[in-house]
Amino acid sequence: MTGLKTGVCAVAALLLAGPVFAHGVHSTTGELTPAIKPVPWWQMFLPSAEAAAQISISEADGYRYIKTDSLPNHATGQFPGRGNPNSIKSHARSYQVKLQPNKFKTVTQVGHNLFGIALNGVVFDSQTAEYWNNDRSWNIEAMTGGVNLGIDSSNAHVQPDGTYHYHGVPNGLMQKAPSSEVPVLLGYAADGFPIYGPFGYRDPANAGSGLVELKPSWRTKAGQRPGGPGGSYSGKYTADWEYAAGTGDLDACNGRDGVTPEYPNGTYHYVVTKAFPQIGRCWVGFPDNSFKKQRGAGGPGGGPVGQRPGGGQRPGGGPGGMQPGGMQQGLPGGGPPQSALDACAGAREGDSCTFEGRRGTVESQCMSIPTGDMACAPPHMMGGGGGGPGGPGGPGGPGGPGGGRPPQRQ
Repeated sequence: MTGLKTGVCAVAALLLAGPVFAHGVHSTTGELTPAIKPVPWWQMFLPSAEAAAQISISEADGYRYIKTDSLPNHATGQFPGRGNPNSIKSHARSYQVKLQPNKFKTVTQVGHNLFGIALNGVVFDSQTAEYWNNDRSWNIEAMTGGVNLGIDSSNAHVQPDGTYHYHGVPNGLMQKAPSSEVPVLLGYAADGFPIYGPFGYRDPANAGSGLVELKPSWRTKAGQRPGGPGGSYSGKYTADWEYAAGTGDLDACNGRDGVTPEYPNGTYHYVVTKAFPQIGRCWVGFPDNSFKKQRGAGGPGGGPVGQRPGGGQRPGGGPGGMQPGGMQQGLPGGGPPQSALDACAGAREGDSCTFEGRRGTVESQCMSIPTGDMACAPPHMMGGGGGGPGGPGGPGGPGGPGGGRPPQRQ
């Protein structure tokens, strides 16, 4: 599997000052494209909004490090504006992903964490903090919910803390790609696998097979909602949707294996699609904790402070029960066995590991636990409801409220 051959390098920061030239929601009126001189491909993704903006991407010790001020490199909608009262603000943040990620037999639900980050430093956030009647079992969708959340033409809007973030295909970013004849690399998911735009090769193993728009394998459920808002399943709520294997080109996490320009030998990659779920609701690999939303500070994803983020559903359709942040920090029952600790002695978080558990050999990855040690954690300890190779039964509902402030628009 061949990755990007950028080496240990820092992408030069492009500093452009000036105001954002805004446009209305889904409108091009008054939209101006920032003037950018021809530059190498990676530098074309460096942001230029509101004030001096910068991003750096480097690789070292098996990781890709991304430092960003969180500003987009393309024109945005009017913020504050109708449906979104928040202004875009700069936030210095750092993320890291593995250069050689591994797939697992079970998936980890994203819940209300950040799914990934674009090459321009803007994060991908799949879910909102809007609910029917404040019932977190009925999470309103940003793209299909029928509620005006101020989504602009890049399928993005702004959180209360000023973080601009994508809920769908980042059209402004896509337009900066040097070619529309090949799949466009948009960024990286929290587990390290790449994220591409909605077009991919007709034959995932053949770069000469031509481009087609890739279709997700999700559909609205049939029938009536059993409770909550009632009525027919319309797609307004996350719980209105179900995964139907084989109905599209992609798996439950909105990804597939195949070749791309950056990975000519093939790799698993996620796809941001025009239809639901737009951005994946689960990861096939181990998500890095730098994408975990911070409780008590709103986090880069803007989830409700003091409330327990959502979980997802197990294959049978029940709630996943994801712990806060989606990436569980501890192990129940008084701590891990010594064999799990020994398996990660001297390792880094996210490194592959194996140990002999009570039910046989466990293959997983190392994670930090409250004692400060590293332990080899079973896959179900690293996130929400599992899901076999076919994926979860649906993105599902939340793990339950934890009190605190009421939901805020994100």
